[in-house]
This record gives sequence, structure tokens and C-alpha cells, in this order.
Amino acid sequence: KNLFSSGLTAMEKKLAEYKCNTNEAIQLKLVRFPEDLEDENTTFNPEYSHQVFGDDEVAFGYKGLKILLYYIAGNLSTLFRIEYTSKVNEKFDCVEADDVESKIREIIPPGFCTNTDDFVALLEKEVNFKPFGMLLHTYSVHNEEAGEDITYQIYKADMTCPGFREYHERLQTFLMWFIETASFIDVDDERWNYFLVFEKYNKDGATLFATVGYMTVYNYYVYPDKTRPRVSQMLILPPFQGEGHGAQLLETVHRYYMTSATVLDITAEDPSENYVKLRDFVLVKLCQDLLCFSPGKLMQGFSQEMVMEAQQKLKINKQHTRRVYEILRLRATDMGDAEQARSYRLDIKRRLIGPYKKKQRELAKMRRCLRPEELTNQLNQIDLNMQHEQLEESFQQLVSDYRRVLERLAQA
Repeated sequence: KNLFSSGLTAMEKKLAEYKCNTNEAIQLKLVRFPEDLEDENTTFNPEYSHQVFGDDEVAFGYKGLKILLYYIAGNLSTLFRIEYTSKVNEKFDCVEADDVESKIREIIPPGFCTNTDDFVALLEKEVNFKPFGMLLHTYSVHNEEAGEDITYQIYKADMTCPGFREYHERLQTFLMWFIETASFIDVDDERWNYFLVFEKYNKDGATLFATVGYMTVYNYYVYPDKTRPRVSQMLILPPFQGEGHGAQLLETVHRYYMTSATVLDITAEDPSENYVKLRDFVLVKLCQDLLCFSPGKLMQGFSQEMVMEAQQKLKINKQHTRRVYEILRLRATDMGDAEQARSYRLDIKRRLIGPYKKKQRELAKMRRCLRPEELTNQLNQIDLNMQHEQLEESFQQLVSDYRRVLERLAQA
């Protein structure tokens, strides 16, 4: 009889109770008023904690573990505390609890508070906090709950702004919790630009600023005298998500670089699905009034004129311009008209089939230098019927993505 089939030992059962999901244990807050500390509604949790606590996102050794990371809304001064109802004991349980504190200390900068009184005292000084850098854009969003318009501002900052380096160290810790593959950047490299979003709010008759989100952009050098800014990280903090700040930020960044004669076009590093949706919306919004995208010209197909105009006027690269064209052409196409729909479908599929064609060329090359049995393996992967199915699937997926962009545009 298998020894292990007798179920968990009492010891194992007991230790299993000492495992905590770190996404639930970590409690984040952006604090404006002392009463926010007690208010459950101001708490939010990470989406990810695997970079700090491993792929299982578990901390061992505690019951009722709470990892409190509270930030003052504007300058992000931090309160860090760990609370739990019980902890395993090396003497009795012969196991050691995870050192949660040192794991968190690795990603948050020193100089944080460890008790609430110090933190509340810092909150008093928050009235002196002002955004860093140069104001680029002001906009307002109607807030249903508050029943009023709330004003937001976007600034461009760099490491020469007093206090910004330390502020950025506190801000970037949020990346770990909300971007799956986040990493910290080398702030000593002067080619980084930082764009920050703040909300203006009132407290006791004074105007204060709360951090909403930010974007980092790296200026790649292009020979001989140009740059190609590449969006690296972008985060709108969870309490502000879904209010359109990402679109405002991306559009503002585009407009900032549009005025620069040395910028070629703007790209993005390894963009997430959400970022691509956001970019589609912003770029289509910027492009829709260009002459090269008039309905008549859209129907004639993708053109070099579109590539040139989008790059020169709006700093949009060729690949993104192609997507903009496809979205705007969908808007101009009557999909109920068989001929128009067919023409649109062929146009998109011709682009989608590019990678397949390339694969086929590579296969033809391999044929000349591979033994027959190796070849069959390679060829089995590419079955024509499957290709058509995949193509149709990709096409349908694109059209539904594009329709969502157009719906958002219609509401904008």
C-alpha cells in the first residue's frame, strides 16, 4: 500500500493553513484624507505578485496575513506594515516563515513609515506637493459620484526636476503589481522621458494633486540626426482605470512629439493587448481628418501617401498607419454590400497572409537542403485548409476589434 495515499498528515494540514495568497494579502491605498485609512472602499489589490513572491503568488508561514502598502495620493510617501493573526514558529513547528518584509523592501525605496501616526503627520504636508516638470495638457472628466467635473493635468518630467528621482522610485513599485513582465528602468540614462497624469482635488479650501498614472518613453537614436521615441511602460492606477486617462495620456504624448522636427515616429515595446486597443483608438482619432484618409481614398486601398502623411504630420509609423487605414476603411465600407465587403475582406487577408507566404518561401529553401523525412515533419505543420481557417478566424477577430474602436470613436 502506498504510504502517501493515507492522506495529509496532521502536520501538513496544519501547515497548509499557513499559506496566504499574496494578491489578496497585499492591500494598497492612495490616501487623501485620514479617514481613508479606515475606509475599505479605498483599498485595492495587485493583479500580479509573482515577481516578488514567485509563480504561486503565495507567502508561507502566516495566518491572516496583511501586507499594508499605503501611499499618500500625491507624492506617494509610503506606509509599509505587516499584520497577521498567527505565525509558524521554528521551535515548535520546525519550519521557518517566509521573510515577507525583506521581499517587499527589495522593491520599495527606503524612507517609508512603519506606523500610522507618522504617516498621518506626513499627510498634513501634502498641501505643499506640486507636480513635476512642464504642464502639457489639462482636461476634465465628469464624475457621476461627485456630480461635478474633475480636472486632470499631464506633465512631462525628467530627472533634473528636484525630488522627481525619489518620487519615481516610489511610483515605479506599482509596476510590479499591475504589469505582468514589469522591470525597473535605468533612470541615469538621460534618453528617458516621463509623462505624468495628476488629478486636482480640494482639501480644506486648498488645491492638491493626486497621482493618476504615468508613461515612460525611451528616445532611440536614428542615424544621422533623428530619434524614434519608444513607449516602454504605461500604467493608470486602478482607482482611475476605465475613465479615459490612458487615451488622454497617449494622445498628449503623440502631440508632444509631433511638434519635434527630429522625431521620426513613435513605437512601443512589446505592447499588451489593452495597449494596442488604446493605441488604435488614439491613432484613428488623430488620423481621421487627414486628407489621405478621405472615404474616396480609403476605397482605393492602402497607399504610400497615407504612410507619408501620417508619419510627417502625426509621427505614426507605417505598421500602425496600416491598422488605422483598415479601421477607417471598415467605417467607410458598407459591409451589407456583398461587393464592398468582399473587397475589404480580400484587402485585409492579403496582409494577413504575408507571414504564411514567408513561411512557404522558407520551406522551399529547406526542401533543397533537408532529407525527405525531416521535410514531412515541417510540411505537416502547414496545411492549406488550416491556413484558410486561421485566416478567416484572424479576419473575424480583427473586424470585431476594429468595430469596438469605431464604437468608442463614435462616443468620443
